[in-house]
Parts: sequence; C-alpha cells; structure tokens
Amino acid sequence: MESINFVNLKHFVSVENLDKAQVTALIKRAEYFKEGGATPALNKPVYVANMFFEDSSRTHTSFEMAERKLGLTVIPFDSAHSSVNKGETLYDTSLIMDAVGVDIEVIRHSQNEYYRDLIHPKDNQNLDIGIINAGDGSGQHPSQCLLDMMTIHEHFGHFENLKVAIVGDITNSRVARSNMELLTKLGAKVYFSGPEYWYDHSFDKYGEYKELDELLPEMDILMLLRVQHERHSGDPNESKFDAESYHEKYGINQRRYDQLKENAIIMHPGPINHDVELAGKLVEAPKSMFYRQMQNGVFMRMAMIEAVLRGRKLGGLR
Repeated sequence: MESINFVNLKHFVSVENLDKAQVTALIKRAEYFKEGGATPALNKPVYVANMFFEDSSRTHTSFEMAERKLGLTVIPFDSAHSSVNKGETLYDTSLIMDAVGVDIEVIRHSQNEYYRDLIHPKDNQNLDIGIINAGDGSGQHPSQCLLDMMTIHEHFGHFENLKVAIVGDITNSRVARSNMELLTKLGAKVYFSGPEYWYDHSFDKYGEYKELDELLPEMDILMLLRVQHERHSGDPNESKFDAESYHEKYGINQRRYDQLKENAIIMHPGPINHDVELAGKLVEAPKSMFYRQMQNGVFMRMAMIEAVLRGRKLGGLR
C-alpha cells in the first residue's frame, strides 16, 4: 500500500513557499478525494467561517462544499451585515471569531496580503486562528492555482516542459501571479499575451511576452483571464475598453480554437465573459477545462483544508 505524504500547515495563504513535494502531495490527496477516497475521521468538532469581503460564487461555494465533505461545522458570516461596516478592523473581526471558538477562517479580501497581520500578530496580540487565503486583491489565489495544477496533472500527468500561455489582464490578476510562479517551479515554460498595457515587465523573469496568434499552435495550455474592470480605477486604458475589439484581438474564437494542438487545453478561472476572452459557444467545447476546474476545486480545497487541520492538530488529526 502506498504511504501517504500529508502536508501540514498552520495557515494556507500563498503558493510561494510550497515546494514540489508539497504540491505533488496536495494533488495526489485531491485526486484521492475525487476518486471517492475516505475523508479523515475527526474526533473533535472543527468550526470554520467563510469571510468573503469580495463577491464570489465558485470559490465561496466550493470551499463550503469542501468543508462539509470533510465534516466541518460552517459558521455563517455575512460581510454585508458585519461590524466591518461600522469600522471594525479585519484583525478585530478575526479576534471575535477566535474568541467564540472558530478554528479556521477562509478569507477573500481586496487588500493585498491582508493576512500578514493575522498570521503575525504584534506584541500583546493573541490571535491564534488558522487562515486560508481565498484571494487577496491582486496578490495571490492559492486555491485556484492548485486546482489548476490538479487539472493540468489530470490531463497531462506531468508539468515538465509543458508550454503554457497566460492571456489577458495579467497585471491585475492574482490567479496569473500564483500560476506563473508555481508553473515555473514545477518545470513548465510560461508565456504571456494580451494587452501590453496590462502586462508588467516584472513578469519577464517567469516567461516571454508574445503575440497571441504566434503562440497558439505551440501551446499545450491556454490560461485565459477575465478583464478586471473593478481594479482599473484611474487606469486610462479602461475607458478605451471595447468587448468586441478585445475579443477580436485577444479572445479565443473558433478560428483560434482550431489552431490549437489536438491535446491542448483551455483554462479559465471564471467568471467567463462570453464573447470577450472566450467565445460563448466554446465554454463547454472539448478542449475547455472550465467545468472540470470547478469540479476539481472542491477536492483540491479539501486537500488544502486538511493540510491546515493537520498542521494545527484540529479534530484530533496530526
């Protein structure tokens, strides 16, 4: 019987510090859950609060499904009716959750690296609660990144030398930042495309920027990104945006779809803007992994939550 290499983490806020062995272990564990493998037996109750300060459908629902499959008790939290609207800080909200007995917070927040003050309390602060990052501003999106890695591994069986193009509003995408970092670490070759004014040359260390039509025939994976209109405040390029023009220049239509290699796949973190980054008729095309990504999100988030359960010895796990 193959031994299980469990990942143990106090918090899960970034892919930055994960090594290859940990990523592999998380993928294997998620695949095990997807195949119907038994969930760990909790001999003590574990309480979790999903604290989403930005809109979400897939990530929020996926985390809650993962938590319920693992046997956790989900404590309702509605940011729209919380004391945050009275000026309460995120730290103080978390302190309340800790005080009433919540063990883990899953948080999505518009502030980059919001979690730093929560996982590194200052002197005379005693917060001790597990933090799982469900997305921080334009920083990181570790669960989306890892479910993407699971989907790639499920299709190709490896990462080494796979050619991956990340296309779209790259500067403002936390998914792009997490994925370019981890894909490079796993041995894939990363390329970028999309509007040059939404590309930052600090990403050059991960890969090369090229025109989309030049990349298409060579790529194994196309990762499409939504245009992040909500993060374009003060950006002069936002006023120039036109959906039809964007689709013509940077979107995947039938002509571009047909240029892809036979075994190539298209990925998208959602929500998809039909006929902008991807033609609506192609959302469920054979090469599109959108549905499978959403499926895999539940099982990868189960693996991530389990890593924090074990790292904090919650539910009697070690």
